Amino acid sequence: MDRKFLMILILGFGFMFVFTAFQTMCNIEKTILDSISKEDDSFKGEGYTSLAIIYLFFSLSNWLAPSFISFTGPRVAMVVGAMTYTAFMITFIFPTTVLLYVGSAVLGLGASITWTGQGTYLARCSESTTISRNSGVFWALLQCSMFIGNLFVYYQFQDKTVIDKDTRNLVIGVLTLIAVLGIVFLAALRAMADNAEHDNELEQKHTGCGQAMYALKSAGQLFCTKKMLLLSLAFFYTGLELSFFSGVFGSAIGFTTKIAETPKEIVGLVGICIGAGEVFGGGLFGILGNKTTRFGRDPIVIAGYVMHMAAFFMTFINLPNSAPFKDTTDISYLDPPSASIALACAFLLGLGDACFNTQIYSMLGGEYVNNAVGAFALFKFTQSVAAAISFFYSSHFGLYVQLGILVVMGTIGTIAFVFVEWGFKRQHREQEALEK
Repeated sequence: MDRKFLMILILGFGFMFVFTAFQTMCNIEKTILDSISKEDDSFKGEGYTSLAIIYLFFSLSNWLAPSFISFTGPRVAMVVGAMTYTAFMITFIFPTTVLLYVGSAVLGLGASITWTGQGTYLARCSESTTISRNSGVFWALLQCSMFIGNLFVYYQFQDKTVIDKDTRNLVIGVLTLIAVLGIVFLAALRAMADNAEHDNELEQKHTGCGQAMYALKSAGQLFCTKKMLLLSLAFFYTGLELSFFSGVFGSAIGFTTKIAETPKEIVGLVGICIGAGEVFGGGLFGILGNKTTRFGRDPIVIAGYVMHMAAFFMTFINLPNSAPFKDTTDISYLDPPSASIALACAFLLGLGDACFNTQIYSMLGGEYVNNAVGAFALFKFTQSVAAAISFFYSSHFGLYVQLGILVVMGTIGTIAFVFVEWGFKRQHREQEALEK
């Protein structure tokens, strides 16, 4: 097996285990904290606020991630960052409001170097002919995390309207151990040479501080380019829809009491269906990597947009406006709400997300190979800013307003991505014509 592809597999398994813990916790955090507050009146921690803090610190620290990676390299950055995910899990075993929010902030700092390191390492293991395949394979492995954790949660939460302390600690303990296994995989990654074509200015930066400052400067200059500004609109949308399906959607179903006799157990199934869509999309685009490179990324992103719009419409007619906040007997247009429709929406949300993210990874790793660190840092910066904003307004806006924001930003982001993709296609055609 090709050594670079083996490293992609190890990278995928490492992230799969770390995010089995984190994505499962995102899916159930609101439900877990609601149960804790019912047992302990002094606990005032709020799930959406915790997630908002994570993505706020994530977004701010993304500007420093390229500088950090210039010192440590992507492998060390990913290991250090993964440790902050594990630390965050442990805070739920000792629930205090201050510890929850401090753990959220620390995780946000760690997430920036984790994801920027991942994007950089993926680019180093790829070439223009393999970036689409590698992005799809990594994404499919990553999203397998949605199966393991949520299947476990489904069985643990069965027939429970309130999640008791013993159940919480068992779930959190198992998820923490799985995150540690992920760190072991990431530590096993081998060093990969930088495949960027460095310019003379960078080569003259011999000291670590010089390289760190240059990395920060390059990221700032890249952000101000026309294509990156347009791409930022697509990045922003992926942050909004990420926060919706990872934090709001599952909680809204769990709080809709008429959707099932024990709606809390459906939360685990929602995560499994989202994961099924993510894995199916990532696997499909991994297998069809060469074809997507040849025909362009825009048809896949447009397909993802259509799937998301369908999911938002079905969610609008199925779940009540008050569902994101607390247990409610309200209904929307369907009486009673349908669990089957909710699970179908979860699958479409996952598949549509895979469409967007695999093609963004493919574009950044393929078109921005000379500044992959900066490109992936800007992607995660913009995405995490959007997620932080979304989690802040999720505590105040009803479900219907949130769906309206997603529809508007999804449309704008898709159009922007398509324009950039067309620009790269035209650029490649002109380059090929000059070479003939």
